[in-house]
Amino acid sequence: MARRDDILEHAAELLDLASFADYGPQGMQVVGADEVTKVVCAVSASLELFEGAAGAGAQLVVVHHGLLWQNEPRTIDRRMRRRLEALFEADITLAAYHLALDAHPEVGNNALLARELGVAVDGPFAEFGVGGRLPAPEPRDVFLGRVRERIAPQPLVFAEGPDPVERIAIVSGSGSRYLADAARDGYDLLLTGEPSEPSLHTARELGITLVAAGHYATERLGVQALASRLAERFGLEWEFLELPNPV
Repeated sequence: MARRDDILEHAAELLDLASFADYGPQGMQVVGADEVTKVVCAVSASLELFEGAAGAGAQLVVVHHGLLWQNEPRTIDRRMRRRLEALFEADITLAAYHLALDAHPEVGNNALLARELGVAVDGPFAEFGVGGRLPAPEPRDVFLGRVRERIAPQPLVFAEGPDPVERIAIVSGSGSRYLADAARDGYDLLLTGEPSEPSLHTARELGITLVAAGHYATERLGVQALASRLAERFGLEWEFLELPNPV
């Protein structure tokens, strides 16, 4: 058992939240129990998640995409009311870590995607992403095979760049807007979550491959690494609730 506030303070320090301006509150968004024995983590806040966390006996839920966003209405509608009721009835704290979790060099989504795909990180790319190299140039289909095996079985691929590939840029989630930047910086391939409508012709005209493996699929790893780190630090139980989303 550990104090909720100690856990959240440690997470804020680990992720250096003070260095990030985000699209919503970072850290605690809904207050619950003072003491925590179990952490549930997931990619995105939802009623299904909160009900599942209550059934799992969690006192703290850690997500990448929280409930509160600057671009959403401030009115508490029926959807938000049901979500809040589920949290309050189970006395669960909700904590959300967005851009800081994308960017972290150890538990961040992009660093972990690079590790899974055998990319040695050279440094940051496009604010919150990473750029790096494979140990040696390899056929594009070999790299795509790892993506299908380890990240998402059916990524959208615009295979318009060099083959073989060596230099890889990674931006989890909605990173297709950085495609031109990746081409300018000499990358062979950009891995992200979601494409945008101009992506195909941008890739074709600039000679770079875009791999869109899914917003959800590219942001599964960070919350798990963070929950594991917190559980180890404070002697807690933790669980990842998989709520698949094809987007």
